[in-house]
Amino acid sequence: MYDNKRPDILAYTNAKMAQYNDMKGMKATFRTLGCKLNYAETSAIEDKLHAVGVETSDGGNADICLVNTCSVTEMADHKCRQVIHKLVKDNPDAFVAVMGCYVQLQPQKVAEIEGVDLVVGMEDKGRILEYIAEGIAQKRRQTEALHVQKSGAMRDIRTFVPSCSRGGRTRYFLKVQDGCDYFCTYCTIPYARGLSRSPSADSVVSQAKEVAAQGGKEIVITGVNIGDFGRKGGESFGMLVKALDKVEGIERYRISSIEPNLLTKEIIDFCASSRRFTPHFHIPLQSGSDTVLKLMHRRYDTKFFAEKISEVHNAMPDAFIGIDVIVGTRGETPELFGETLAFLEALDFAQLHVFPYSERPGTQALKIPYIVRQQDKHERTQRLIALSEKKRKDFYRKFCGTTRKVLFEHTVHNGVIHGFTDNYIRVEVPGENAQDLDNRLVNVALGGFNAKETALKGTIIL
Repeated sequence: MYDNKRPDILAYTNAKMAQYNDMKGMKATFRTLGCKLNYAETSAIEDKLHAVGVETSDGGNADICLVNTCSVTEMADHKCRQVIHKLVKDNPDAFVAVMGCYVQLQPQKVAEIEGVDLVVGMEDKGRILEYIAEGIAQKRRQTEALHVQKSGAMRDIRTFVPSCSRGGRTRYFLKVQDGCDYFCTYCTIPYARGLSRSPSADSVVSQAKEVAAQGGKEIVITGVNIGDFGRKGGESFGMLVKALDKVEGIERYRISSIEPNLLTKEIIDFCASSRRFTPHFHIPLQSGSDTVLKLMHRRYDTKFFAEKISEVHNAMPDAFIGIDVIVGTRGETPELFGETLAFLEALDFAQLHVFPYSERPGTQALKIPYIVRQQDKHERTQRLIALSEKKRKDFYRKFCGTTRKVLFEHTVHNGVIHGFTDNYIRVEVPGENAQDLDNRLVNVALGGFNAKETALKGTIIL
């Protein structure tokens, strides 16, 4: 986000604008794959391009194409390649830049894709605007494709690049942390994004104030391992939460995925008493079997996880709790999956995010001998998705007939407008007065389910 009143932005604009004169009036298109963190980063780059006179185009005939990639699964890698190929086909004369996790892990493979001009790894993504400008100038002087590569080893990824994304939604996604030190056996994130790092709490608070100045009402706090915020700089995530709570103008904060061992009682208790932090947590479990958790090198067991869930509910009885689970990891025998299923059936949560395991090159999980068949992965995934739907509907039913504040999104679909309660219940109301509801917190009486059972019907209370 760029504010012309800020001295650092003025310096950036005055010193750099001449370098980007040739880019004025160009059109750029963006494709982001993967997590909300990627979307926040893409949005920050889009803001920088706007600052130098580049317009956004969602259609063809773009002058610049930027792809922010994901590599969490083999399918994600495949989708990244598909997206790049399609952009090159639809925009044959464009300058094509690719960044993100897939680039960091497979830079040469990405650079060899026909039509790709620039490949940027994690350490250099903060300079991508500069590289794009240089690349466009260079490409104009040459007749063949560039294949410029700016990608280094994991050990060289040290820079934290701030970003904040609104996109087309009411909620803002504010990046407060990047990288991870955990090295779970199934995961490539430390190799793709580097070790854990974060900015100062003061700088994050400044960004939150910018969101408030722009009229933002809700911020989702994002990162790779946000509970690790500030550890290497003498601060903590608990300190950050308390500092953000003081920012005037922000009505709601949501904490995105946070490791159970880093969700402290201090944080839970503060959120319970906070004016702005919502009763909504996303806590990754990954497996409900202690044997599998050990194989994954996770830092807790099922007893600890269950106690953490109880801790949240004791402080915030209305809390929505989402849980991540990976299905079909190496070592997950039918008996061990049965342990996961039984554990989840007995646990009090609102929703599961189910991820079929995908083998990643270079991970320690490949040393585990037992391999789950693809068919078994699919069957287990379907069983957990069905359990998730049951848990979500049970959670929603508890609030039918109650009244809660809803922050509405601006988009109208099929004659209705949607929003979310503080505890993340999706609510729909007729969209006739959509302009009046956009980005507003409104008291809504919650009724029964809509036809698809994806939301509760609401009646606005004037």
